[in-house]
This record gives sequence, C-alpha cells and structure tokens, in this order.
Amino acid sequence: MLFSDLVVIGGGPAGMSAALAAAGHGIKVTLLERMESLGGQLVKQTHRFFGSESEYAGTRGIRIADILREKVESNRLIDCRRGSTALGIYEDGVVTFEEGTQYKKVNMDRLVVATGASEKMLVFEGNDLPGVYGAGAVQTLMNLYGVLPGRKVLMVGAGNIGLIVTYQLLQAGVRVAAIVDAADHIGGYLVHASKVRRCGVPVLLGTTIRAALGTTEVEGAVIQKLDSHFHPIPGTEQRLDVDTVCLSVGLSPLTELLRLAGCKMRYIPALGGFVPVHNSYMQTSRSDIFVAGDASCVEEASSAMMEGAIAGLSAAISLHVPSAGILEQRERRIRELAALRAGDVGAKIRNGLAVMAD
Repeated sequence: MLFSDLVVIGGGPAGMSAALAAAGHGIKVTLLERMESLGGQLVKQTHRFFGSESEYAGTRGIRIADILREKVESNRLIDCRRGSTALGIYEDGVVTFEEGTQYKKVNMDRLVVATGASEKMLVFEGNDLPGVYGAGAVQTLMNLYGVLPGRKVLMVGAGNIGLIVTYQLLQAGVRVAAIVDAADHIGGYLVHASKVRRCGVPVLLGTTIRAALGTTEVEGAVIQKLDSHFHPIPGTEQRLDVDTVCLSVGLSPLTELLRLAGCKMRYIPALGGFVPVHNSYMQTSRSDIFVAGDASCVEEASSAMMEGAIAGLSAAISLHVPSAGILEQRERRIRELAALRAGDVGAKIRNGLAVMAD
C-alpha cells in the first residue's frame, strides 16, 4: 500500500497544474497517468495559446507540455507514475490502479480527478468506414506520428478544434474541401476561422454530413443543408470528392471514476454532458475529491490549467496546510479563470455553471 497526501488522476494540463500547485505548498503528491508520457492533449497541439501570461499565452501547446512535464518530473514531492491506469476510488480513501501487470493501491487524504474527455461521434450512413476519424485522432496521427490521415478532407464541426485541426491539415499539405456545421454560426474563435477562410476553405453553416461513400474506405461524402429545426432540406444534397471525414462535434467528460466514488452528477449540455457538481474551489459533493479540466466541463486547455491550479490549491487548503499566501493565490486564479470566461465566447460555460449552482 502506498500513501500520499494527494492523488491526482490524469497527467494532462489540468492534472499537472494541480500537482504542481499542491506540491508548491509542501503537499506530497502521487500523479497517476495511464500513458507512458505526460501532457495529455497538449502533446499534439501545435497552435499558439491565447489567455494570460500565467497560462503561457503565445506559446505552442506542445511546448507547454514540455514546460509542465519538466516541472513535474523535477519536483521531489511529486511521485509521477506513468503507465498507471486508475481503476477505482473507495470510501476509505483508497485509490486502486493498474501499473504494468501489477494491481496496486494508494491511500490518500485528498484526490483530484483530471481524466479529460472523449470524442463524440455522429450517426450517418457510412460512419464506420475506414477514413472516418475524430479530430483528436487526426491530430495524433499528424502531430505525434507524422502520418497524414488522407489527401482530401471534409471537416465536420466549426468549433475551435475543428478550425484548428483544419489549419493543421492545410499546413501539412492536405486539401480541406469544406468545413460544415449544423449551427447557424461559427462556434470557435473568429481568428481561427479567418485563417482557414484566407486559405480558401469554405465554412458552410446550417449544413451537415448525410453520408460517407465507399465500400472498403471513404471515397466521397454527401452533405446537406438543414432548416432552422435541424431537419434536412430535400434537394440540397451535394457530393464532395474526399477520402477522409474528420469529426469535430464535441467532447464528453470522462466521469466514470467520479460516479463510482459517489459524487453527485448532473446533466448539463453546455458543460459537455454529465459532470460532477462542484463549487468555485473545484470541490465535488465528496469533500475529499476535487475535479479539474474537461472532466469538470469541456473547455480550453488554458481553462484546464487554471482549474487544475485551483483544485490543487484547494486540496492543500483543505488539509490545513500553513502556507503563506495560499488563499490569495487561489483567489487570484479564480479571478483569472473568470476573466478568461468573460464575453460572448465564455457565455456558454457561464450559463452552464449557473445551471449547476441552481
């Protein structure tokens, strides 16, 4: 049996930020990451970040992953256990995990769950053909392994991820036939949309994919316009000559462990689906469990890092750590997160959090 003041599940931007924030105030941390390297989604994000200077604005995601990884690995208070998959959270403060072929347990006083999210899919004819990918899979192929997913791509979804991955495809020499989105507006930052439009990629709103064509692989796609009730408009079908369909239609928080731990859950579409009820300190209905990143609400990596820091500081504070300035540090992070969510872009998250607070 291992012992730790704080266990953090997930070594992405939220988890690493939580571990560093807590360790910075003398807390012994055990960080569990199922992959063999830290970084989460950052390791395939080649674009420069927005946000505040404290969240590495102007720095590419892949470099942010390196910076956080180096800080975690050099901190003697953080026991970083890669290739370790968390299996269960129990009432007596035990977290079980699989490390290689071994089943292990760690006894903790506090826990931060930063397990991220999984990609959503769409139902359409041919969606099981080889050549239909989630946007995260396309990023992994290109940015981690240097493999092009195809030569001619249809992007489904005009949120930030869809726009960013479209630009990365263009940078890699891949032709993007179009971006389609069922909504009547672009969901991502307009600066990303402007970049792909300048490259000649049309963004077709009120439009969705009807079918992926082919027998053994994608050989084309049919798109179709939608009315104001999202019903297909007959006679508006259009065939596109593509060999790849990339789906960027949202993420679902990975909350199975939180459910297992008995945390109160609530279905809030604006936050991604079923999420754990939590307060501004990232504390769940179980006072010893905190949450951060996409597991708490689907948002940007900058927000995930801020939430992680808040969760790590809150865990330390709940342990009655006598550390100078820790309360002020947490309040500053909360203000920074609120500022990041200001304006029209953050309205969806603010509305979702308001529903949670009701």
